[in-house]
Amino acid sequence: MKSVGRHMILELWGCSNLNSVEVVESALRDLVDATNTTLLDLRVYPFTPIGVTGVAIVSESHIMIHTWPEYGYAAVDVFTCGEQRSPEAALAVIKEYFAPERIQIMEMNRGIVGV
Repeated sequence: MKSVGRHMILELWGCSNLNSVEVVESALRDLVDATNTTLLDLRVYPFTPIGVTGVAIVSESHIMIHTWPEYGYAAVDVFTCGEQRSPEAALAVIKEYFAPERIQIMEMNRGIVGV
């Protein structure tokens, strides 16, 4: 089955470092490197009273991190286009930065061609 891209959705529970703009930014930069994507823009926003959202816009689509420190939860999206991209490479980076106790992974092929 040929598709235009792969979208990996990570549900992370029991995480640490969820309220740090610096950690989320560093994680996004390392995710861009790990997935072999090309960074176009990177934005990270803190929320009041807690929480952080960050997005890396890449030529191949996007990588996003949303955090809820009060629940120890983070939602991560890695959407890549192109056959040379490896969204699964994001997993090691996520584990390094957020040390989740539990991870749920969902993956979708996006834009299935020839159906």
